[in-house]
Amino acid sequence: MYVAVKGGEAAILATHDLVAQARRGDAAVPEISVAQIREQQGLSCARVMNEGSLYDADLAALALKQAQGDVIEAAFLMRAYRTTLPRFGSSEPVDTARMAIRRRVSATYKDLPGGQVLGPTYDYTHRLFDFALMDNEGVMVGLDPTISGREGATAAGDARVKPEHDVASLDAHMPRVPDILGAEGLMEPEVPPEGDPRPFDLTREPVSFPADRDVRLQAMARGDEGFLLGLGYSVQRGFGGNHPFVGEIRVGEVSVEFIPEELGFAVDLGEITLTECQMVNQFAGSKDVAPQFTRGYGLSFGHSERKAMSMSLVDRALKCREFGEAAEYPAQQDEFVLYHSDNVEAAGFVEHLKLPHYVDFQGELELIRRIRHEREQRLAGENEALPEAAE
Repeated sequence: MYVAVKGGEAAILATHDLVAQARRGDAAVPEISVAQIREQQGLSCARVMNEGSLYDADLAALALKQAQGDVIEAAFLMRAYRTTLPRFGSSEPVDTARMAIRRRVSATYKDLPGGQVLGPTYDYTHRLFDFALMDNEGVMVGLDPTISGREGATAAGDARVKPEHDVASLDAHMPRVPDILGAEGLMEPEVPPEGDPRPFDLTREPVSFPADRDVRLQAMARGDEGFLLGLGYSVQRGFGGNHPFVGEIRVGEVSVEFIPEELGFAVDLGEITLTECQMVNQFAGSKDVAPQFTRGYGLSFGHSERKAMSMSLVDRALKCREFGEAAEYPAQQDEFVLYHSDNVEAAGFVEHLKLPHYVDFQGELELIRRIRHEREQRLAGENEALPEAAE
């Protein structure tokens, strides 16, 4: 966003004070802390980390507090801070096959090898307000003591049927669904580009079109979740030829490794939480390719299933040319998707309209006045000529 405001310094400084007051709200209400946002608004923090293109839950929580919960403004803060950080190198590719699973579901296999792991999800909750959350500060409302072994369940929770729960540990090996299909030759193979070059870095290099898949996935990973959700929805409503199945969604922690030049071997930097979605799509085949399933892929920071699913839907749509399909719809056009999915850039372009455009508008105003004046003179001349023509 460019700022074209000069002068009025006192007024601008006063707005800073007003923002601080609005952010704090009623002083009689306890102020929310960054730690509270990080721990209790984790899904919002995940979205800010994705769209801010920086994995740091503390900074994401700080950005949300500073931006009064405005996710796009918080992502803007993250992006701005990210540009100040030195870059020491690139980490090794993370291995999501070795993810420490917290949630893993598939809509394609009921008896999935390794099992389904529901984990924390709103998929099976009733969309009804739980007013107990307003009244029981400091109490974890809704816990089922038969599962958690902790107190704090609601009365409704105590009244539920208490089944016997399987507390066995998760399988150490959980093969990914596309790998299962690939073992039968039913899934398109994932082949790295010739020479396996380093991925393109769209934060340092200009994007050209048609864009390769690594560029598209990068752009979508930091793209606006709502925009990608709308595009993903569009391909299922007739603006695209995909019929998707959720092959697998998995959420959990993966290790991040880095190889320092002076050591020459990988060093474990720690763990990050990721959400991975692999969408399975039909493909009728062609003269050279047998009928098979194709995949769409989404990978995002934190617990962010909607973002990863939207990514995977649009990723498959953008692969249309690779399968000889016509690129007829918005979600199939990489230039449209990549240029318009970045909400920080989009917000800057839209919100700059609030800033002074006095000179531009005065030019437009004078133009409209002149055109109207010329039009009135022309009509007046035509009206004067009409009686003469009648005589």
